[in-house]
Amino acid sequence: MSKILIGKYQATIYPEGDGYTGAVSLGFDGRGSRQRIKRKGRTKAAVKEKLIQAVADRDAGLKRAENYTVADAVNDWLAKGLKGRDENTVAANCILAEQHVIPLIGAIKLKKLTADHVDEWLDGLTEKLATRSLQGVHAILKRAIRQAQARDRVLRNVAELGTTPKGKPGRPSRAMTLEQATAVLEHAKASRLHAYVVVSLLTGIRTEEARALRWSHVVAWVNDEEWRPVTEAGFDHKRFAIYVWRSVRANGDTKTEKSRRTLELPSQAGRSASRAPYAPGNGAIGGRSAVAGSQPRLQ
Repeated sequence: MSKILIGKYQATIYPEGDGYTGAVSLGFDGRGSRQRIKRKGRTKAAVKEKLIQAVADRDAGLKRAENYTVADAVNDWLAKGLKGRDENTVAANCILAEQHVIPLIGAIKLKKLTADHVDEWLDGLTEKLATRSLQGVHAILKRAIRQAQARDRVLRNVAELGTTPKGKPGRPSRAMTLEQATAVLEHAKASRLHAYVVVSLLTGIRTEEARALRWSHVVAWVNDEEWRPVTEAGFDHKRFAIYVWRSVRANGDTKTEKSRRTLELPSQAGRSASRAPYAPGNGAIGGRSAVAGSQPRLQ
């Protein structure tokens, strides 16, 4: 049996079975129980290295389980880190994790995961996933390890040390040509959704944002002084804008905080809104959706 010092703690290493066992005495806890850390290995050097790491983890406040894997971290994040999120968001993250994260690197122990592991894993997916999906699986791993950090499972997040590579080319663009957009605007003139189409096409707002618009969110520039809702100011003005502050998503908010914005309407969109079936002054009730004529899902 040999005695050594590991930091400020006394340790012993002794033969046991086909290898060696090491133990570090950490003193006593508040109830008078002795605290010890034990590690096993095939050589004295291996045991000593494990004891040094165990003491370092303890001093850093880590609760590093030897068998805690990447899969454990990802599953913990899926169970605890997505609370309150939309069902579709949860489902999408589960699919990416179960198909591209857990089967490929889930067996690696979290404490042994390196930046090289992460780079090799992502590089192996570049021929299978588009760049957006690659960013998604990389984000899952980063968030899972970040949660493990918060629970003292690991000291640093190696997934944040690299960048997401580019994936395979995505689907061809579905953007309309100028001729197609012009034809859509022309055909929409006969529809009760004409204002919805014009505002969406000319401002680029998302459909979920357009459906949540209320007339109080459509404003006119009055007397070159202030923006006022058309419910008060009417449409006898030259400049109009919309407050894109809400959507029909599950929580009523826009997709991101930065998505909340105010957009001035092109003149064609302003004229279309003023002629909408539910526009103020055309027998409308202000609770109707401003451009689509449907009830907005506001909380």
